[in-house]
Amino acid sequence: MQGEAILAIDQGTTGSTAVLLDHDVRVLAQHTVEFPNHYPAPGLVEHDLDEIWQSVRDAVSGALQQARAENPDVTVAAIGITNQRETCLFWDRDGVPIHRALVWQDRRTADRCAALKTAGHEPDVRKKTGLVLDPYFSGTKASWLLDNVAGARARAEAGALMFGTIDTWLIYKLTGGAAHVTDPSNASRTLLLNIHTLDWDDALLDLLKVPRGTLPRIVDNAQIMGHTRGVGFLPDGIPVAGVAGDQQSALFGQACFARGAAKSTYGTGAFVLMNTGTEAVASKHRLLTTVGWRLNGEVTYALEGSAFIAGAAVQWLRDGLGIIQNAAEVEALARQVPDSGGVVFVPALAGLGAPHWRPEARGLFAGITGGTTAAHIARAVLEGVALQISDILRAMAADAGHPLTELKVDGGATRNDLLMQFQADILSVDCVRPTVLETTALGAAFLAGLGVNFWGSTDVIAQTWKEDRRFKSTMSAGTVEEHLAAWANAVAKA
Repeated sequence: MQGEAILAIDQGTTGSTAVLLDHDVRVLAQHTVEFPNHYPAPGLVEHDLDEIWQSVRDAVSGALQQARAENPDVTVAAIGITNQRETCLFWDRDGVPIHRALVWQDRRTADRCAALKTAGHEPDVRKKTGLVLDPYFSGTKASWLLDNVAGARARAEAGALMFGTIDTWLIYKLTGGAAHVTDPSNASRTLLLNIHTLDWDDALLDLLKVPRGTLPRIVDNAQIMGHTRGVGFLPDGIPVAGVAGDQQSALFGQACFARGAAKSTYGTGAFVLMNTGTEAVASKHRLLTTVGWRLNGEVTYALEGSAFIAGAAVQWLRDGLGIIQNAAEVEALARQVPDSGGVVFVPALAGLGAPHWRPEARGLFAGITGGTTAAHIARAVLEGVALQISDILRAMAADAGHPLTELKVDGGATRNDLLMQFQADILSVDCVRPTVLETTALGAAFLAGLGVNFWGSTDVIAQTWKEDRRFKSTMSAGTVEEHLAAWANAVAKA
């Protein structure tokens, strides 16, 4: 129908973005509204749910206003949601949160995770969930809330409380409390889901002391989960028809539907996911095994690895060293030299993530000489970002049992052509940048579109996905090996 659009709501850690897309995957409007993070003490990070909800209201209202300025007849055919995955909360049956949400960055349950590891529970947890015992994930956060909010555990056991990640909360709010659901991608980040059965696991629930009755129903990623009711900023009756955690949504938005297809999202850090098809591949290289999505009852799994520092390294050049005035300058500075002059940078400014998992590691420059300039430093920083992504993808290829054939890239840092070219060179595969870089929101839109037959199939979606630029590897195998050897030597010293 002329004027119909899909509304994607991308609820992130610092803001909420609403994007409207038409049948041809043209972005009709986009509006972002920020909200504050709350830090009650070092290591503690919380979100106020009313502030998140208001940011969503304002983002959606702003996007609709933009779109209708061009076409007053724009209507919303369906809503898709993508979200920060491990942030979680409880609320009562009247929709009132019992506490601020505990954010994925929150570390208050580190001691609890350490105790579970010491007691020998991690191998079984990892086998069932694909995850490690870490406060990053939702399960120990849920247990903490029940034990530390007055009366919460008794209320939960009496069936008076509801648990959810942010997707669940938003769907509950959008449907006027009618739907208490989540999808397999978000559920797979809780430490409570058995990713092989795709059901909440009673032994894990007992281990973390979370009552099953508080948990949402698990539904497919693309189906009608409920309809808008009483929200004010949208008419009643719009289907909420798609949902996925942010990184799985980006994988879907990049049309990585085939086994072996992979994407890397470059933000403050970098998240790398590879589609492993219907097999939940157990990693031998300390990667995570996660659910990608479930469509019409068929599950797609993925391997995941994260690098803590990506765009943040460029921000450090700007704010910490002051050698650039804004992030966009780093590429021009790095292009002043043909290579890094032998300088290697390990971006371990917050430790090293997958596959190294060395929280004690620290950032390191190696190979500096009297001839090293700011341009060499800038180039080495960009190369260091790409080299840590290369480590993750080589581990993924080894786990999956087949080589990487290309890498789809997204996120703000992919606008840096030099970074993308070096990424292609060091991987010896093409890096492909899409025309729409907001692939997280795009994935949510695609899922919602599938849920209401706005787009008929993943084949149709794959045809709508558009390539902006393909970076082809031009580096010789010998030079790649030299870079990798120098990198491995520097990482060992970091």
